[in-house]
This record gives sequence, structure tokens and C-alpha cells, in this order.
Amino acid sequence: MIRRLWLLFIRHIDNFLLAALLATLSFGLVILYSASGQSFDRVISQGVSMLVALAVMWALANLPPQHLMRIAWPSYVIGLLLLLGVALFGEVSHGARRWLHIGVSRIQPSELMKIAVPLMLAWYFEKRERSMRLSDFAVAAILLLLPVMLIAKQPDLGTALLIAASGFYVLFLAGIGWKVIVGLAISAAAFAPVAWSLMHDYQQQRVMTLLDPTQDPLGTGYHTIQSTIALGSGGIFGKGWLNGTQAHLDFLPERHTDFIFAVLGEEFGLFGILILLTLYLLIIARGIYITSHATTMFTRLIAGSITLTFATYAFVNMGMVSGILPVVGVPLPLISFGGTSLVTMLLGFGILMGVATHRRLVKQ
Repeated sequence: MIRRLWLLFIRHIDNFLLAALLATLSFGLVILYSASGQSFDRVISQGVSMLVALAVMWALANLPPQHLMRIAWPSYVIGLLLLLGVALFGEVSHGARRWLHIGVSRIQPSELMKIAVPLMLAWYFEKRERSMRLSDFAVAAILLLLPVMLIAKQPDLGTALLIAASGFYVLFLAGIGWKVIVGLAISAAAFAPVAWSLMHDYQQQRVMTLLDPTQDPLGTGYHTIQSTIALGSGGIFGKGWLNGTQAHLDFLPERHTDFIFAVLGEEFGLFGILILLTLYLLIIARGIYITSHATTMFTRLIAGSITLTFATYAFVNMGMVSGILPVVGVPLPLISFGGTSLVTMLLGFGILMGVATHRRLVKQ
């Protein structure tokens, strides 16, 4: 009886993906303990968030893809309305309007759009699979730009760019031509001067800091300088767990959230970074495998977008910490402290598992 219940419980769980995720999450707790100044409270809080996120992942894994199709456009519309609510009534904190109070709590609607946008676009292309035209891609681009512009206005450029990337992956996997992609790239390059003038002062400063962090070593360049020092000082095998000087002497800012990768590099060295990269590559490879075996356009598009978006999150954070990308406030996936991003990430992997284990999608 217990065996039957257990088999029923794990029926829609992809064992390979689950093992890679659990290994990464466990490694993250080890790093977080050091990065948080050996704070058991933060580790326990992150552990509780992991349990909640894993429960959400299990629930989504057991949800057939046809049900995801039913909630795709309502999720998108609700998320869009919430973003409009943020623009009109949102709470201002540190110069940004990103949170919305709903009763006794507050939410950040941009987190919902990380999943709602690719779901909506995948649903849209699924409905037009047999007669897809260039105009369909134009409509999809509008559906993508609406939430991206609202989030960029908050301002939250990092999240806006990542959501734009997740939507672009759907467009790419749906078959948008290379001529269109090249045309968009040329248009974006031509629009760059206008975009620069529309950026906030602190966003412009981040770009300038990327080019030369030493021009403001105690201000905007401080994060980049300290993180690169931490990474470089780790060498091959690192200084040892709990022995990172940049982190534990408080030189490294945001060390348990956005810059936790620098703690990993300082204490575990190149060897530790390679372990994390291996775990990430296993997750990405499994995601690509699931995408290639998806049986419908909807499942292929959503699985591919989730996988490539995860890879983008990891690349952007590591690039930001190592000084090759601007500081945009993107957490290291599955490692950084924070419940909201963790739940969102595992929600996506739950959908990925559902695609892997529900082979048949009933047309709606």
C-alpha cells in the first residue's frame, strides 16, 4: 500500500531533473550558510522556501499540459492588470514602484509574468500552428512588449530584459526567420541612442561602470571591484569554506543574494565553480532533452523557453558578478537567498516535468 502511494506520488516527477535540482539546492544551502555570516535563521528560512517551492513544483508536475493551456491567457491578463495596478497604486521603495498591496500582503507581479508571458505566447502559437504567418509573430511581439514596457517603467530593467528573453525564446522556437531576427537586431542597434536617453541616470551609470569600474571605486563600481577581487583570490581550490575574507570582513555587498557567486568563487575556487556549472549543465541538458521529445508545439515552446530562461538567469548573474555584464540585480538561480525567485524557478521546472511525464496533450 505504501509502495503504491509512493509510486503514485512520484508518477509525474522526472527523477534525473529532480536529482540535479536537489543537488544544486543542497549546494546552495552550504554556500548560503557562509555567505549569510553563518546565520541559521536564513538557512532555515531558505529551507522552508525550498519545501514550499518543491511542493509547488510537484503540483505543477501533476498538472496536464492541457490545463496549462486553459490558464495561459487568464494568467497573462491577470498579470497585466496587476502590473497596471502597480503603475497606478504600487508601493514606492528605494525609488522603484514594484510592489502591490492586496489585502494583508503585498506581491511583485513581475514575478508572475516570468511564467505567464511564455505560457501566453506558447498558447498563442499553438492555436496558429497550422497557418502561421508573419503577422502572428507581430501580434506575439506586441503581447511580449506590453508587460516588458510596464516592468521597465517601474523601473526594473533586469527583470524586464529577462522576461523579454523568455518571450524571445518562444518566438525563436516557434520558427521566426533569421532575416527577421537580424532585422530586429539592426533596429535595436539603431534605437540604442534613443534608449540611452530614456534610461535613468543610475542605469546609465551601471553601463559606464561596466566599462571602467575604477572611475567610482567607492560608489557604483564598488560591487564589481569587490566581487572580482573575491573571485580572483579564490584561485583553483579556494580559501576554504567559511574562510572567505572578502565576504566575512564585509567588503562584499549583497553576498547572500545577488553576489553569492563571488562567495562561492572565493571559498571553493575554480573547482567549486566547475561543480556548480556541471550541475547547471545537467539541468539545462535535461531541459533540452525534454524539449526535443515534446509532442506538441505548446509543450515544446514552453519547455524550451523555461530551459533557456534558466540558462540566461545563470549567465547574467555570473556575468554580472565577474564584471562582464552590468549589475542588474538578478539572483543566482537555486542558490541565492530569496523565496519568491526560488518558488518561481521551481514552478517552471514543475511545468517542465509535466511536459516530460504527460506525453499526450488533448487539443482544446
